[in-house]
Amino acid sequence: MKVFVAGHRGMVGSAILRRLQAQGVGTVTRSRAELDLTDQAAVRGFLQAERPDAVILAAAKVGGIHANNSYPADFIYENLMMECNVIHQSFAAGVRRLLFLGSSCIYPRAVAQPMAEEALLTGVLEPTNEPYAIAKIAGIKLCESYNRQHGTDYRSVMPTNLYGPGDNFHPANSHVMPAMMRRFHEAVQEGRDEVVVWGTGTPRREFLHVDDMAEASLFVMNLDRAAYEAKTQPMLSHINVGTGEDVSIRELAGMLAEVTGFRGRLVFDSSKPDGTPRKLMDVSRLAAMGWRARTGLREGIEGTYRWFLANADGLREA
Repeated sequence: MKVFVAGHRGMVGSAILRRLQAQGVGTVTRSRAELDLTDQAAVRGFLQAERPDAVILAAAKVGGIHANNSYPADFIYENLMMECNVIHQSFAAGVRRLLFLGSSCIYPRAVAQPMAEEALLTGVLEPTNEPYAIAKIAGIKLCESYNRQHGTDYRSVMPTNLYGPGDNFHPANSHVMPAMMRRFHEAVQEGRDEVVVWGTGTPRREFLHVDDMAEASLFVMNLDRAAYEAKTQPMLSHINVGTGEDVSIRELAGMLAEVTGFRGRLVFDSSKPDGTPRKLMDVSRLAAMGWRARTGLREGIEGTYRWFLANADGLREA
């Protein structure tokens, strides 16, 4: 068994790679410098040469509200190109099994909570991340279309907001959890008496530890095909991955303040965008298959902050 993990240096890809290696599974990886996944010819040559048994597509251009708003063309182009190249060239190289990692942002902005898989394509997307969401929806439909036309076994998992070791802690371009963690940490280090949090603090978000995501990804990938198809539909085949629980941004900020030791004042800047009011996944489909998340939010934040402190020197200029 040989598995190509695309995006193995990212937070999710590295967690999946660690788990595969711990299980003794043979893996193939390439850095971005070694293989540009937006280059069709390069991807074709690599997959034809390596002929992996399975592919995990964890590579993506990702970022928070600021990054999505600032670089919409980059987000839709790069993600579409990576998905098209990896999925099509996997098929051309005879890869029968593939797992595509998407995002909870595929669902409409005004959608019933918790968000069930059936909500896909039923309404307008959140404007702040629409280009990224459209690319991820395209990835799901690529997998489904190759399955329908060519009989492949290409599956998709849609994680909620992820966090954990290996995250991007850039103060402006990262997601809410790591950006706030860094902000609180620096406030403590600099002795500041207040921290500004973007938005009103009222939106609610669900957070899944990356190690749980890695476990869930391999669980779904390794399911017997009949068991997988019994719980999905040919044109509605993706599976939500989350905890089924959410917190407000204000509650998250309070938790991060406690973990980092910040004792000052929280200021919520309502001039900054809130994004979608609520994003909570319906994870009943995956639960019926036999998997549930195990890492509690406070436990996960504490572990992530320990990792952050251990790697602070390398992150300082990031």
